Amino acid sequence: MAAHAQPSAQTDHAGLEVLPFKACLDKLASVPVGRVGFLSAGEVAILPVNHAMDGQTVVFRTAEGSKLAGAGTGYPVTFEADEYDAAAEAGWSVVVNGQAEVVDDDAEISRLASLGLRSWGGGERPYWVRIRLLSVTGRRTLPAPR
Repeated sequence: MAAHAQPSAQTDHAGLEVLPFKACLDKLASVPVGRVGFLSAGEVAILPVNHAMDGQTVVFRTAEGSKLAGAGTGYPVTFEADEYDAAAEAGWSVVVNGQAEVVDDDAEISRLASLGLRSWGGGERPYWVRIRLLSVTGRRTLPAPR
């Protein structure tokens, strides 16, 4: 029986491997910190947050303030997470465009609390924010040949 070659991965114009949707979700779930970007007072704000994946949505906790205000306005948000190994010159990045919403249902908050997500930087983060995915893109660089 002849061996079948695996199809080569899709690459973008820069030669980066394009990650399929499931791989993007797996990568997002593999790191604890990402960055959420949103419009605030006419400027783009990008802030780090601890996050978790809840199925096909990104969730994070926040306190009263700019992240919560940005999520509550109904404007689109962008979320990005990545990982890079400088020694191997390899890494990946996943970008999510979506709609953020504050989770205010008590049963849903209890369920999300079971994810074990802890906010970075300490302090109380009583509000949950969910980002519903509208689009997801991911790219990966493989280790450079030596």
